[in-house]
Amino acid sequence: MVGVNHQLAQDTMQAAGYFYLTEQDATGKGRLLINDRNWVVVSQLPTGGTKAPLDTKILLRSKKIGE
Repeated sequence: MVGVNHQLAQDTMQAAGYFYLTEQDATGKGRLLINDRNWVVVSQLPTGGTKAPLDTKILLRSKKIGE
């Protein structure tokens, strides 16, 4: 989901059956992702392409668009 709008990333993962989603400000500033459409995913755990059970905790690390 790296490079994808944060809201679209969440919607896509939920459509695939992943609901244990967490998020983090990738800049280290500790900001809350209030309006997910203003953020872009810069990394994720587990990494993309990994086959993971549907109950796996997914971490999306994002930063505001333009940062």
